[in-house]
Amino acid sequence: MSAEKPTGRFRRMLDRLSSSQEDLESEELREDAQASGCTRISDCNDRQIVRVTGTLRTVTLRPRAGVPALEAELFDGTAPLDVVWLGRRSIMGIEPGRKLIASGRISLSHGRRVLFNPKYELRPLGQE
Repeated sequence: MSAEKPTGRFRRMLDRLSSSQEDLESEELREDAQASGCTRISDCNDRQIVRVTGTLRTVTLRPRAGVPALEAELFDGTAPLDVVWLGRRSIMGIEPGRKLIASGRISLSHGRRVLFNPKYELRPLGQE
């Protein structure tokens, strides 16, 4: 998908009609991240303190070194981010499809961006 925005109302409408549902959702997530003043996940670097927003795609319980860990994949339309809460089996409201804002220090693990034990805000259900 090109970075240039189509000009003209007819061209924008035609572009939206020819886009896939996934492309439309990604564009909506990118616009939401920009409007909320958060960093795009694709722009996050190792050891950087960030504030990101997006939608949780998956939530799983996966032990790490014998300790329970709740893992979720956050997607903002640009890239995925693994969010991990160590020592937790579940967190009320953390479920697939839920939007949230998370902040903390990014690290890289096996080539993927990870945010351990972030501060987070669940977005109100009416805004989804």
